[in-house]
Amino acid sequence: MTVTITRRPTIGAGNLIRSEWTKLRSVRSTYWTGIVAVLATTGLGIGLSIRWQRDLTAHPLRSDGFDATLTSLNGIYLAQVAIGALGVLVISSEYGTGMIRATLGAVPQRRAMLAAKAAVFAACTVAISELTSFLTFGIGQAVLHRARAGASLADPGVLRAVIGGGLYLTAVGMLGFGLGALIRHTAGALSAFFGILFALTAIADLLPTNWRNDVIEYLPANAGSQILTVLPTKDSLPPWTGLGVLCLYALAPIIAAFVLIKHRDA
Repeated sequence: MTVTITRRPTIGAGNLIRSEWTKLRSVRSTYWTGIVAVLATTGLGIGLSIRWQRDLTAHPLRSDGFDATLTSLNGIYLAQVAIGALGVLVISSEYGTGMIRATLGAVPQRRAMLAAKAAVFAACTVAISELTSFLTFGIGQAVLHRARAGASLADPGVLRAVIGGGLYLTAVGMLGFGLGALIRHTAGALSAFFGILFALTAIADLLPTNWRNDVIEYLPANAGSQILTVLPTKDSLPPWTGLGVLCLYALAPIIAAFVLIKHRDA
């Protein structure tokens, strides 16, 4: 008697990537969130550049200590809300609608599915964020050059800050993605995202001054935003160290989600 064992075919990484890319680009929220992020970054950055250009034209001496690069990249602080929310929705929306059951039925390798989803989202986010960061910087500096206060990519620290703008947004997006994958509920994940990114700073301000000063620089938004500055603030983390701290905040929920996804129901 011959026993035939039929093995379930393994889904290749390329098929997983294509599948997740199709899902990401076919959802309307992806386009709207991307548009909001681009408009927020460019609109606020250009608006602040125009405001400072007028002020510095009238009062040239105020240019001492002026960070032209950060001025044009300030819109990133607004865009991070949209990018983080999109990171949450990329995964939590499937759990909310129940579509995750169909996904896991087609892709039994749960961790491979989560890795493909994270890779596709990270790649799209970094591409859009870097393009937006360079675009906003270019327009903002063209405005500031009228007041002889603009910066160039060849200036020390400027290229790092502009590239860092895209990396900062990507890290924030991955923080949202990790929380969405871990919590699996949109409202809860968004609450956790805003709490970690913003509320921790408010809580730190309530601490005694010596405790606050020791803690504040390691909070995610404060640490990560150092990558955007050309003129560092006093007692702050070095730019790449600060970005690394933010990445650790993003990595923690992603690792937890990878561990737990094998032990939870869909």
